[in-house]
Parts: sequence; C-alpha cells; structure tokens
Amino acid sequence: MRVLHVVGGPNRGGAETWLVQVLRRLDRDCYKFDFLVHSNEHYAYEDEVVSLGSRVIRCLSPNNLPRYAMNFRRVLKEYGPYDCVHSHVHDYSGIVLALAAFNDVPIRVVQSHLDSRPVDALAGTARRIYLKVMRQLIARYATIGTAVSAKAGDCLFPPNWRSRGNWRLDPLGIDLEPFMVDVDRARVRKSLGIPDGALVIGHVGRFQEQKNHTFLADIAAQFLRIRPDAVFVLIGEGSLRPAIEARVNEEGLARNFLFLGVRSDVPKLMKGAFDAFLFPSLYEGLPLTVLEAQAAGLPCLISDSVSSEGDTRLVFRESLSNSPEVWAERLNRVLQLRVDCAPTDQLLRSRSISTSAANLIHIYSSGASHGAERGAEDNE
Repeated sequence: MRVLHVVGGPNRGGAETWLVQVLRRLDRDCYKFDFLVHSNEHYAYEDEVVSLGSRVIRCLSPNNLPRYAMNFRRVLKEYGPYDCVHSHVHDYSGIVLALAAFNDVPIRVVQSHLDSRPVDALAGTARRIYLKVMRQLIARYATIGTAVSAKAGDCLFPPNWRSRGNWRLDPLGIDLEPFMVDVDRARVRKSLGIPDGALVIGHVGRFQEQKNHTFLADIAAQFLRIRPDAVFVLIGEGSLRPAIEARVNEEGLARNFLFLGVRSDVPKLMKGAFDAFLFPSLYEGLPLTVLEAQAAGLPCLISDSVSSEGDTRLVFRESLSNSPEVWAERLNRVLQLRVDCAPTDQLLRSRSISTSAANLIHIYSSGASHGAERGAEDNE
C-alpha cells in the first residue's frame, strides 16, 4: 500500500516524530510512505525518511487554492498512484481530502492531533466560515477519521462521530526504549552546566502561542521566589523564542534558564537533567512530550485544557484561570510528593510506538473497505 502523508510544515513536532517512529518499524515491503510538505524549507526529518526509502515532496501555495489544486494533482500524477492520502494538517485537511477525492484516491484518512476549540472560539466571522466549510469537507470526503484524543475528535469530526464506524479514537504511542537506558545524571547535568544538586524544571515544545511560554515564564518567576536555585530548561524552537528569552532577561532570570533549541536526545535529558515537567498549554490533542515525561518518571504539572487519555499517577492538573503564584505553589507541592512510576506502567505500555504502529496499519486495512463504500457514494 502506498500512502501519502500530508504534514504541511517542516517542523519536528509530536505528529511528525510519531510518523517517523512508525516508519522505522514499518514493513516497507508492504507499505510505502511519502511525505508532502507545504514549504521549501528543509523538512526536519528529511534525511532520515529519505534513507528509509520515503520521499519528501513539496506542494506549494496552500493559500492559493487554484494553484495548490494544480500542484496537488501534479504530485499525485508524478509520484503516485497512491492508495491512500493521510492528512495531518487539521482544518486544512478539508481541502486535502476533497482534492484527493477529486483525483480518485480511494482511501482518505484525516487525523486530528489537536483540540483547537479554545482559540477557534475567538475567531472572527471570516475564520468561522472557513472552519465551518473545512469541517463540512472533512465529513464529506474522509473515508476514515482518527483522533489522538476525544477532545481532538470533537474539535474536527462530525457531532456523531463516536457512533460511526469509520471515525475512531486512536491515541498515539511513544518509543519507550530510550527511557529504559540508564543515564548518568551527573554527566548529563555537567554537560549542560547545571550543578548536580540543582532543581530542574523542564519543558519541551515549540515556541508558539499554544504552548503558553509567557505564562510559563511567569510561573518560573514566582517559583524562583520559593526555590531560588531552580533551573528551567526549555527545549524547542519557534517564532516566539526571542520574545521569551528577552522577557527572561528583562526579569533578571537569565541565569535560571537554559534554552536548548531542538534536541534529538530528549529522553536522555528528561532522565538525566529534569526533576519535573511543566506544561501549561492553552490547548492540545494528546501531547506526546507529556507521555515521554511520564516514561522518564517525572511528575508532570499540566494545564486542565490538556486531554486526559495519557494520564498516570504522575500527572497533576492546574487551571489556567489560576495565577502564576498558585501554579508555583502547586509545583512545589508536587515536587515534595516524590511520586515514582516506572516506564513499564500499564498505560504507558498501551501507548508504545509498536502498539501505535499496529493500530495505524489496522486503520489502513479498515479504511480500504470504507474507501470502497465512500467511492460508491461519491459516484451516485
């Protein structure tokens, strides 16, 4: 089966990381993945996916529908035929799926990775119309839909999606193997310039509004009044990073912050450097970094807007309506609990990348039958 994954941007995000981890375990004699991106930038995983036999294909001008439609058709003709188009680009999936249907792709999968309703509720009239049209297109042209969490499904799928056989809930998985490896904490901390006895609060995520780094910095400022020796380690890149770094400098907190950029050794850093994980996102789907933090045995203080499918006893929730002072005090209490959880916890086992990869193959198998049914409907 030949599958074209539409991932949009060149980012090293949770969905992109998950797809590459699935690709590593794929029976590539039976399944071939290609990746369609909407940018000329170097795709974060491009070198690896190419080495694994996949192609990274540029399809530009997503904001110009006639031109994008021509480019999309060209991609299908030049690199196809494809048995399946699998779209990961949230609302824009409506356009992707419609174009795939018009070009006779039989299996059309939409995957919702995000619950964007908190920000959608603030949209203007034009944006609201766009969102409504996209959801109608998704309902019309998807042969199967899969959501990483119930909230993510409620955001993008038809109102009755839970009772329909071609719409399903499939939380993503993580690679647990790196979390089974022993790590020399003293060495890891020394490599980062962190004293071995320092208290380290970590965060992993792109510097964008969704991740709420401004609020995180406010929490940090309050927490440092309780623990002046604490260090906040932020992993990730994004357009808002300069603004957050400037804010930290203005508050005189630079010596308590480390900005590490994009890292390929996140499991080692979580196990070797972090003491806790802080994640005050405004909205999410099912953030894989929170699963990874739990796999590393870290207590996690997260916002109440994050879906609960991935929770273990290591997860603690706080309302975004509460002040940074409340969050800082809660973080301090969480650290004093000294909870412990091995990465072999039953929930984490069910979220392994092997299980997730098997679920994806099942989606394609079931999607073939739904695609045949939907194709008949399209031709009526």
